[in-house]
Amino acid sequence: MSTGLIVAIVVVAIFIIALLILLPRMRGAARRKQAERELQSRRENVAGEHRRAATDREHRAEQSEQKARLAQQAAERERAEANMQRERASMHERGMADDELIDEGERDRFAGVSGTGRDDDRDADRDRAATDRDRDGNTLDDRARAATDRDESSDEPGAVSPDYQRGREDERRFDRSRLTDDVRESDRSRTS
Repeated sequence: MSTGLIVAIVVVAIFIIALLILLPRMRGAARRKQAERELQSRRENVAGEHRRAATDREHRAEQSEQKARLAQQAAERERAEANMQRERASMHERGMADDELIDEGERDRFAGVSGTGRDDDRDADRDRAATDRDRDGNTLDDRARAATDRDESSDEPGAVSPDYQRGREDERRFDRSRLTDDVRESDRSRTS
């Protein structure tokens, strides 16, 4: 045999032995890579499912919060209505809303017993306008002088001007009339 043939046989034998030794390792490596790819795919699928579930739960939580806010607002509205009814009851108990109970044709019949006092207030306003005097007997000029004296002597910090006081009184009267109008409007809407 020639030397070249022997060398070729040896090289082929080494190659076959190397293949027999490396082939199981290559198969193992291929199986490991395939298992890693499969596991990664499963991880991504499960993570996606969890994200979708989290998004759904967040959406449901937002809806629940909105329903809770609506329920809270409804409760506050009911509480306000209850307070308004309580105030109306108090006004009726004290006779401050007798004008709602008495028709125009019955005003003369209940003139001395109604608790509204509107007729008395109108008469007092008319008398004051005619005589130019207030309840204490002061004329308009006396009141103006007294207000000027108070303004000049009120250099103290925290002193309240009469204009401010008058404005506050006007606000109170306006708030009372608006409350009465609101109460009447709510009564109308309930009877409708």
